[in-house]
Amino acid sequence: MGRALLKRVLLLVGTMLLVSVLAFVAFSVIPGDPTSSVLGIEATDEQVAALRARLGLDLPVWQRYLRWLAAFVTGDFGQSYKFGLPVAELLASRAEVTLVLAGAAFVLIVAISLPLGLIAARYEGGIVDRIVTVLTQAVMSVPNFVMGIGLMYLFALVLHLFEPKYVPLSDGLGAHLRFMLLPALAVALPKSAMTVKMLRGSILGEMGQDYIRTAYSKGHSRSSALWRHVLRNAMIPVVTFLAMAVGDIMAGSIVVEQVFGIPGLGRMLISSIGTRDYPVVQAIVVMLASVVVVCNFLADLLYRVMDPRIDGR
Repeated sequence: MGRALLKRVLLLVGTMLLVSVLAFVAFSVIPGDPTSSVLGIEATDEQVAALRARLGLDLPVWQRYLRWLAAFVTGDFGQSYKFGLPVAELLASRAEVTLVLAGAAFVLIVAISLPLGLIAARYEGGIVDRIVTVLTQAVMSVPNFVMGIGLMYLFALVLHLFEPKYVPLSDGLGAHLRFMLLPALAVALPKSAMTVKMLRGSILGEMGQDYIRTAYSKGHSRSSALWRHVLRNAMIPVVTFLAMAVGDIMAGSIVVEQVFGIPGLGRMLISSIGTRDYPVVQAIVVMLASVVVVCNFLADLLYRVMDPRIDGR
């Protein structure tokens, strides 16, 4: 177990290093000079040269990357070209908004998918199972932003139950969470449908195992066998799937922010790309990639904790 953990930690570090290289180089070689966004198109050559020297843009790419990486690992994400402020300071409030949205979406995924998956498996082949199956197939095919547009149209324009005006946390936690409910639902529904399908299939797969037939022979009913024996084993792939889905939830949150006008990391990312504010863009991209990589790493560890047999395979 110790050697396997060390290998995965080294793989995690290597992956993050590769992500940092790609994020830095990609935004360093694309056409366009960020100095034009700062100084304007009427800046003189001397002003451009002075600003490029001050920002370190006159150095080779590899040298700039090493300087950026050395600062990044210490928590110094650099300064925004556009605002002249530390990137960490700019991202702090925006990250809070995105994390609230992603966290609410994750809670909704668990709250929606686990009961529906259990019910669908419990009444396999029945009318409830068929309805759940049709709904999950339909919802899985809808992208997050389309789901957001549909929910906003229904609840804001048709039912008038939602005011599409962002409510900041400073206006109160309750009001903030009430606004976040619909965007979180737009993020959660497609993943909930996938989780329902996975949980149903996992439960039905376990119900056909020999140990369940033994439980039946001892007098257990289908419901009793489900709760006492099946659920724990059936949840193993579902829990690991949910852990790995955290990265997708973060990415989905960023897309949905554009639909609902939420001032999170997503809006800052789009605006920073437009103004070529590369330190901000690089920091956000690396942060999001870090969430995905770390969640996959934790999901792998969690799978091994829940099912120690795989260490011997």
